[in-house]
Amino acid sequence: MAGLDLNKKLWRIPQQGMVKGVCAGIAQYLDVPVKLIRLITVLAMLFGLFFFVIVAYIVLSFALDPMPDDALYGEKQPSSGDLLDTVDDELAAGEQRLREIERYVTSDTFTLRSRFRQL
Repeated sequence: MAGLDLNKKLWRIPQQGMVKGVCAGIAQYLDVPVKLIRLITVLAMLFGLFFFVIVAYIVLSFALDPMPDDALYGEKQPSSGDLLDTVDDELAAGEQRLREIERYVTSDTFTLRSRFRQL
């Protein structure tokens, strides 16, 4: 384990879970194999913590939100810097297009074509 990331959120992952995805969510949060979390859960149930494990699992299955599909399959959400760069590029392209239109409207070619249309 390289350490916990403070920006991580604890989800339940029903797409990867056997029952509700609580063990899969805990394993993803702790960055350990799911089988290890399941093994610890079963061993805790066998060694006298059956009631505690069942209650905790039920509480977590209702308390944790399911992981969205886009987060599960690695579709990275763009950062605010990426979004600002995209908006800046689009504004620059729009400004360039506006300058081209302005250049055409103020040209002699546009004036000549307008005169021919009026005839």
